[in-house]
Amino acid sequence: MAAATKQHTDIERKPQLELDLGEHVSKWSEIKIEAERAEDFQRGLSLLPSLKIYRAAVCWSIVASFCIVMEGYDTLLLGSLFALPAFARKYGIYSAKTKSYQMQASWQAGLQQAANIGSFFGIWIGAFLVDWFGYKKTILLSLGVVIPFIAMTAFAPSKGVLLAGEVLCGLPWGVFSTLAEAYASEICPISLRGYLLTFVNLCWVIGHLVGAGILRKAAAMTGTWSYRMPFMVQWAWPIPLIALIAFAPESPWWLIRKGRLDQAEKSLRRLAPAQERDQVQDSISAMVRTNQLEIDVKETTSWLSCFRGTDLRRTEISVISWTIQILCGLQFANYSTYFFEQAGLKTIYAFDMTIGLYGAAFIGTCLSWFLISYVGRRTIFVAGLFCLSIGQILIGVLSVVADRGHVGARWGQAGMMIVWLFLYDMTVGPLAYAIVGEISSTRLRNKTVALSRMSYNVFSVGFGVMTPYMLNPLQWHWEGKVGFFWGPICFLCFVWAFFRLPETKGRSYFEIDILFERKISARKFSSTMVERDADEHQRHDLGLTNH
Repeated sequence: MAAATKQHTDIERKPQLELDLGEHVSKWSEIKIEAERAEDFQRGLSLLPSLKIYRAAVCWSIVASFCIVMEGYDTLLLGSLFALPAFARKYGIYSAKTKSYQMQASWQAGLQQAANIGSFFGIWIGAFLVDWFGYKKTILLSLGVVIPFIAMTAFAPSKGVLLAGEVLCGLPWGVFSTLAEAYASEICPISLRGYLLTFVNLCWVIGHLVGAGILRKAAAMTGTWSYRMPFMVQWAWPIPLIALIAFAPESPWWLIRKGRLDQAEKSLRRLAPAQERDQVQDSISAMVRTNQLEIDVKETTSWLSCFRGTDLRRTEISVISWTIQILCGLQFANYSTYFFEQAGLKTIYAFDMTIGLYGAAFIGTCLSWFLISYVGRRTIFVAGLFCLSIGQILIGVLSVVADRGHVGARWGQAGMMIVWLFLYDMTVGPLAYAIVGEISSTRLRNKTVALSRMSYNVFSVGFGVMTPYMLNPLQWHWEGKVGFFWGPICFLCFVWAFFRLPETKGRSYFEIDILFERKISARKFSSTMVERDADEHQRHDLGLTNH
């Protein structure tokens, strides 16, 4: 074992590494023992001891995830502003049919999806920036540029300026949507990974819930401030987040990939200050071992690598798991206030129902934490999709009943939507983040997560353009019968998940790598044992010399 830490070029090029872990110099066999000890320690921790030991990692993960609140807030914002009379008067046209101002469905779709379009490019830019500068600097830069972009939306004199402001805001939101999750997946231990990854979904819900409360207040206001004020509220997030993230530690996994082992050790000490020095060294060894395994089996870490060999399967699972959030009917829920109003509820009641909707979503996400403690990701995700498909069909049936003059069925649709979103945020919503954060290899994580989120945005834009036409009384006017559209699609997602989605609960990234390299079927992931010397067997299969 050499006494000098190898540079990044050595880590990228040499199949056999000789690494100096700070002052502690180990042979490769010792690194393996330390790595196994670290994984066994993390896996054996229950919730409370994990929170005590890794309390700093939990706090920094939460801080990074709170960047998502802004995007969650905005996705609800425009869909609900369409229901505000002052907003409709400013940017809409008078409809003799409804005897009120309505924004054209084409502009509704364009404005609602503008941020997603910007986010698509923001994700791509963020993936490059994080490779060069790391998570911390990339997130700080994105928080800085979002501040002036918010001003464009708040004081937009026309629909065109509002559209441009939304596209520009989408750029940093795209960065947050991927890096917050990837950062959380890299700083938390095995025992807390599921909780902290699903917390990202809770941040979306918090954004929705705050937005619903603000918009409920705005509904009672008149004049331009009724819609300007909700935009301006978004300034409440960037400045405090900049102040906090400026002190955040960099991801130790990112530092390992760059060959900065001493800095990785310092980062781990900040993330788990209660750990002994030997335990920190064990964690470093686990990262080095996993990183080495991925170097052995991957020629490069380019974007094309995500579509080669076993990484193609991992990319498929990651991409589809995230796009399923759209395919099960989430776009429908993003227009909840507008839907409630078109279903016949008064505007003020529509906003009240939206608050109840996202209150139920908040509770559902919190309950998902109890589920993942006892039930695997796969089981929750698959069962959730089946229930959501049934829920969409029921919403459609209630809409048909309401058309026949049953007034109570209108409230029934609203109630069923609350139940649907509660189930979504207890199953598919949060679990998608856990799955995407765990499925990808560590060296391709940023690119795989970016591809998954970009795919999500493509589907979000496509179906987001359709949704206003489905609901708008000047267009297709489907109302709740849109459930007949989403229900069958959701069921097809259930079929895919049953056959293709593997179980990753309690697995280290090293074990997940081995299971994919051995092409274990999705339904056998949880029952397959990974032996201690699995990496040496893998090297032998590849024709490489063992360490």
